[in-house]
Amino acid sequence: MVLERPWLAYYDDGVPYTVAIPRVPLNYLLRSATNRFPRQGAIIFEGKRITYHNLQQDVNRFANALRSLRVERGDRVMLLLPNLPQMVIAFFGVLEAGAVAVFTLPATDPKELIRQVRESGARVLVTLTQFAHLVEEIKAGLVEEKVFPLEHIIFTHVGDYLPLPRRLGLMLSRERRLHHQLEIPLDAGTHQFKRLLAIPDQNFPDVDQSPEDLAVIQFTGGTTAAPKGVMLSHRNLIANALQTRHWLPSFIEGKERFLCVLPFSHSYGLTTALNVPVALGATLILKPTFEVVDVLKTIQRHHPTVFPGVPNMYLAIKDFPGVRKFGIQSIKACVSGSAPLPVEVQEAFEKLTRGRLVEGYGLTEAGPVTHANPLNGLRKIGSIGVPLPSTEARVVDLVRGRKEVKVGQVGELAVRGPQVMLGYWDNPEETRSVFNADGFLLTGDVAQMDSDGYFRIIARKADMWYPSRPGTPAFPRDVEEVLFEIPQVKEAAVVAIANQPVAFIIAQRDRPQADALIAYCKRRLPPDLVPRLVIFVDDFPRTFIGKVIRRELVKLFEQNNQGH
Repeated sequence: MVLERPWLAYYDDGVPYTVAIPRVPLNYLLRSATNRFPRQGAIIFEGKRITYHNLQQDVNRFANALRSLRVERGDRVMLLLPNLPQMVIAFFGVLEAGAVAVFTLPATDPKELIRQVRESGARVLVTLTQFAHLVEEIKAGLVEEKVFPLEHIIFTHVGDYLPLPRRLGLMLSRERRLHHQLEIPLDAGTHQFKRLLAIPDQNFPDVDQSPEDLAVIQFTGGTTAAPKGVMLSHRNLIANALQTRHWLPSFIEGKERFLCVLPFSHSYGLTTALNVPVALGATLILKPTFEVVDVLKTIQRHHPTVFPGVPNMYLAIKDFPGVRKFGIQSIKACVSGSAPLPVEVQEAFEKLTRGRLVEGYGLTEAGPVTHANPLNGLRKIGSIGVPLPSTEARVVDLVRGRKEVKVGQVGELAVRGPQVMLGYWDNPEETRSVFNADGFLLTGDVAQMDSDGYFRIIARKADMWYPSRPGTPAFPRDVEEVLFEIPQVKEAAVVAIANQPVAFIIAQRDRPQADALIAYCKRRLPPDLVPRLVIFVDDFPRTFIGKVIRRELVKLFEQNNQGH
């Protein structure tokens, strides 16, 4: 096996080659944690502590409330919530009811939300009172399209689970009170979260469930195309939670504290900040948003031991003045994902915490985690690491995605394992297009594998272009790295339009001339890679985790052309 999978030789001690996946639904992770650690703190939210026993009771109440609203096995419930206790209760409650949780990303455009509600056929929407006007916009949009899947709206208040002093402070502040109060009338299809939980039935609902049942429809970030609904089964999500948990063999069940600032509505946050800690019986320290001062004060007060995040979070903490006084040495492990981790950020953060910060990789279609660097073993700069237990990975040809390329050659990363999705919701044609004949998921990422089995991501396949057909492909970073050499360039993003590179630039205070940038590129790059146009922007369109949405840059180019 090691000959076929050279990366196995680099697994940390205690990490198994394969992981046994129990044949139970995902909500059994919470049931198991409750049985083992009933009095253990499951959630800490702004000082409010909820034990696993009390959490399971609220989950059961919510599940029974959904059943009383005639939510049946397989029905879809959309969760439009930040990281609050209500999100955890609603998610596991939906699963206990036998229903499917539909997640969309924070700050999704209202028109896109309407499309996702329509396409998923969500019967119930759970959201905050402060989003009431957005809900009205969604309902009006559905009426206009003559589609009426939404039957029930469940509103919750951001202060429902705050400790009493914080809740009183919220209510006494007129501005905050007005911001969060519900301004639309309640009707037969509109409900309040807390009132639904007032029902006395704390028993587990009587619902038949299978590990193969659909658990989650997760809409992708849509950086290169319109968001698609990824179908993840209970087995997919249990598998990825246990694969990730076993990657961290030194973690002690019932003793860890996770800082949960990654949104649970994102697949990376769902697995690493929710399902993994629940599998461990850990305490979840919830943060609805990432604000560096607030996060540091939370670390100082609650001493988290694990902090899953993205590079921008670690960078902000590293650069904060006087960061050492907040006692961040309690953090012993961080798993960074969703974007490349700069080595200087990794080294500086580890020096501050004396813990380990490792880079991983995944995609929504794979639950999402497929690769990570060993926590204590060999880490390679610029590498996403090696495949997790029970995960196969290979690099295949860029044209058809069938033939495995030689070690060190560039191709498309393909993965196979129990965490890989069932497919795209209501889109069998798109599903067929991303699986090859061997059942490997084609990730859409261009990659290389070295002789040790470590993988490196080069670019998104959708972002590459062929300057001189049938020549070798070119990638945005070929041009971006040269542009970054120019001191006046703060950030650069390159897209190929009509097979020609176009550079979008965020400049430093002393903005350079476009001609000067092009002239520099002419000295440093082959003619085919020199940007044909430079467009200056104040910021890039980004996902909430900071990824540049390149398809929106194409729209900016088109608008720029129309203006000339």
